[in-house]
Amino acid sequence: MDSDIPLQDIFSPPRFPRYSPLSSGIRRTSKFSSTTENFDRFIPDRSSTNMDIARCLLTQPRKNKRNKDTIVSPSKEVYRKCLAETILQNRTRILSFKSKPPPKPLDSWLKKPFSHQDKFVKPHRHIPQSADRILDASDIVDDYYLNLIDWGSANILAIALRNTVYLWDDSIGSTSELMTVDEENGPVTSVNWAPDGKHIAVGMNSSDVQLWDSTSNSLLRTFKGAHCSRVGALAWNNQILTTGGMDGMITNNDVRMRSHIVQTYSGHTQEVCGLKWSTSGRLLASGGKDNLLHIWDLSKSSSNIVRNQNQWLHRLDDHVDAVRAIAWCPFQSNLLVSGGNKNDQSIKFWNIHNGTCLNSVSTRSQVCSLLWNKNEKELLSSHGLTNNQITLWKYPSMVKMAELTGHTSRVLFMTQSPNGCTVATAAGDETLRLWNVFGNPDAQKPSSTNSNAITEFFARFNHIR
Repeated sequence: MDSDIPLQDIFSPPRFPRYSPLSSGIRRTSKFSSTTENFDRFIPDRSSTNMDIARCLLTQPRKNKRNKDTIVSPSKEVYRKCLAETILQNRTRILSFKSKPPPKPLDSWLKKPFSHQDKFVKPHRHIPQSADRILDASDIVDDYYLNLIDWGSANILAIALRNTVYLWDDSIGSTSELMTVDEENGPVTSVNWAPDGKHIAVGMNSSDVQLWDSTSNSLLRTFKGAHCSRVGALAWNNQILTTGGMDGMITNNDVRMRSHIVQTYSGHTQEVCGLKWSTSGRLLASGGKDNLLHIWDLSKSSSNIVRNQNQWLHRLDDHVDAVRAIAWCPFQSNLLVSGGNKNDQSIKFWNIHNGTCLNSVSTRSQVCSLLWNKNEKELLSSHGLTNNQITLWKYPSMVKMAELTGHTSRVLFMTQSPNGCTVATAAGDETLRLWNVFGNPDAQKPSSTNSNAITEFFARFNHIR
């Protein structure tokens, strides 16, 4: 043993370091001992302690003991209770963990000035259960695969009644006849307004597509050779008019060019009954009688004529019946919704980035048409058998907000006004109904420059016949 180490240091108990009185809950371990000790103690918040009240509470038991045998009058008892309520606030603890804010009087909320930063709960919108207006639509063709009504940006609604196309001006409530085809070319199978709201494309049962000027009721051009059977679907993308036929072909026609066919898509084996371009104008969704939903990317198409091109971006085959109802989401560019025929009866939501089905909702009836609300996250669907109803859904929960009835036949056709508040529906019961289902939105901005560009394109049609 080393002689330099005193014996009392060897046999004496280990010395632990002093602990700070404020170090509560600190664990210390000495190298001379394997035991661990925990230290913790209560540290009151003295800044929130009222010392006068504390002294009163400390002396109160002594006063009660001294006055135990003394008779206290009822008035003194009431006084003590009031004193305890007002000064002591019925507190029994001397020390407190934290200070509590004093309660606000009721009138302070009433005197609070209005602030635009205050959050208001939006009141529930009233949805009328009946149509605002009912118009006669006699001789309308009751065919699920056609598209016979469209509402243009100039607030004029076009409707095809067998061989005649009529224009109804919502601003003045007047109706005029645009054109009538003969029995050889009729009936009219599709109508679709150009972005400028002045020119309209009309598809024929004879496979021809005509281009009309609604301001002068004059025929500008007839497109031939794109299809070999009726054209039941039309869609505009700036100066490109896309047509879908009963032959399963989809054709892009440039209205500025004499040789109008610029692209041809081949992917459907039966009639194309639904066509919709995305807001960006890059993606085209097509639905067919073959239960297929295709997504085409315009940027991947050649500028030259491409015959029998089948390089679709996505081929979606989850539906078990014809897909006619198609709608691109206005607030989410990669979201597409589609609806199936009577053997499918479902509304499906698609992520176009990867082609996956996000959700499928069973409607228990034929889905004829779909429309998004431009101002709220809502979806409107029209149906056939058995209720022939119009259903308003809240997205994304898909909770039914309203169910509108009135048509006595399947609601095949549906279109939306330019301001987004009124919806027009047409059915096999030969009636056209206007519904104020989407409420009264804010004032819309003027149309984009694309409409002006389209007008300039059509100005050249005088020498392209």
